Amino acid sequence: MTKQSVKDTQAMLSGMTPVLVAGEFVFCVTSDEDVARLAGPDALAWFREQEGISLILSRGRAAELGFNCDAPMRRIVLEVFSSLEGVGLTAAVASALAARSIPCNMVAAYHHDHVFVPVAMADLALEILLKLQETSSA
Repeated sequence: MTKQSVKDTQAMLSGMTPVLVAGEFVFCVTSDEDVARLAGPDALAWFREQEGISLILSRGRAAELGFNCDAPMRRIVLEVFSSLEGVGLTAAVASALAARSIPCNMVAAYHHDHVFVPVAMADLALEILLKLQETSSA
């Protein structure tokens, strides 16, 4: 059975169900195609940009490959099946976190949005997003 994707902003927010995933991740970049091929199968995500290939790797794998691991992130999955045509979820999440001075990197995948925040701020970020979901449901 296929889940129905949600487009309505209020419905996305009230149904986002943020979950803090175990592990730490590092955003990396390389222009070395061999390193990218080596890291690719282990990457949570990758994106080719003009300046190089951006990768999101587990902190351990990034360290093994010699990447800088000074800015580890935690991942919060927004478990609502947000539509690719939905409007406002990313803005609301980023704004709620920015209001508390929490930087975030948003990655939208086909089914869910993923919020990457600094390790030390992950628990607070989750608390803020749960509160946002609660107030959106009222």
